This record gives sequence, structure tokens and C-alpha cells, in this order.
Amino acid sequence: MRINVQLQCTKCKRKNYATEKNKKNTTGRLELKKFCPFDREHTVHRETK
Repeated sequence: MRINVQLQCTKCKRKNYATEKNKKNTTGRLELKKFCPFDREHTVHRETK
């Protein structure tokens, strides 16, 4: 039941990371604070389709 998802930076709008999530446990959009190499700082990254 795990699916692959892309994480997109909320500041520069680039897709920087790929991860997995369990669709049964996490029904909403995944939101993680990750390092953006283009902005050179930690920003919030959200799940995209």
C-alpha cells in the first residue's frame, strides 16, 4: 500500500526529493522541511501529483 511521491519546494517550486508514503496512514498531503539546494536553505516541501 506504499506509493512513491515527489516533494516540491514551496519557495522555488522545483521538485527536489522523492519518497514513499503509506496511503492508509497518511491520507493528506505530505509536508516535510528539507534542504533546497537551489535556495541554499531549509524550506517546506509538499507532496505533488
